[in-house]
Amino acid sequence: MAFDNKPRSSCGKRDTPLPIPESVDYDLWCGPAKKVPIYRNQLQYDCSFDWNTGDGESCNQGVHEIDVARWCLGEKGLPRRVISLGGRFVFNDACDVPNSQIAYYDFPTAPVLYEVHNLTKVRDSKEMPDFRGEGVGVIVECEGGSVSLYRGIAWDKDGKEVQKFTGGGDHFANFIAAVRKNDPKELNAEIEVGHVSTAVCHTGNISYRVGQKASRTQMQAQLQGVPVFIPVFERFMEHLTAHGIDVDAETVTLGPWLRVDSEKERFRGNAEANRLAHGFYREPYIVPEITV
Repeated sequence: MAFDNKPRSSCGKRDTPLPIPESVDYDLWCGPAKKVPIYRNQLQYDCSFDWNTGDGESCNQGVHEIDVARWCLGEKGLPRRVISLGGRFVFNDACDVPNSQIAYYDFPTAPVLYEVHNLTKVRDSKEMPDFRGEGVGVIVECEGGSVSLYRGIAWDKDGKEVQKFTGGGDHFANFIAAVRKNDPKELNAEIEVGHVSTAVCHTGNISYRVGQKASRTQMQAQLQGVPVFIPVFERFMEHLTAHGIDVDAETVTLGPWLRVDSEKERFRGNAEANRLAHGFYREPYIVPEITV
């Protein structure tokens, strides 16, 4: 179980475009993204919550948890299939990525379940949701108990703490050291590892982006083959209900199951999903097409 319960506020909704400082080369800042007026309140960081320039919380923060989960499972590639559902709730703003989202990544070794909650526990509260006392983290369910990979604690089946772990390192310092030595072998992980973890998050986002509004009954029908995911789904439903959202009124976007070709980093039988996977490039920031 991987999770991210980080509070995020509305990015605002301006009546007029955000003035771009003269010190910013806006064309270069946009790069391959569409060069369009911005109606949120700030240029930086909230760009992560706009599909044109960002990829939402499930990738913005989620890449860290997915990276740890893949490392734990020993998975080198993408999941065999994926499904995601969620939406942008409560905020009526200029951003468009989900602030509440769950995803099921079906890896051969074991599934990775992921949930994002950027809203507080309940309406008008300042307290954030958590999973077993953690706001952000990865917890592995094992035959004999469970392990928190962020806190370094193992519990038995009854929840009794049986062991603590220490260690780890400073990845920022490791990267700088490798740059100074001009030696990629000094890195704790190859650059490609980061690429794959990011691509995993994109598969979930793409399922969401090609999805449709659905009722609770429709969502339950789509998830009936993955019982381990049902508690995550029910927790998600309860969270939305706590904010006054009618989950039976087709307010949630339900993505389809997408089958993944891990080697080609594409989807099987879904042209729209593959269009999103390919990306969009504005001249002159274009990635050349390579024909094999």
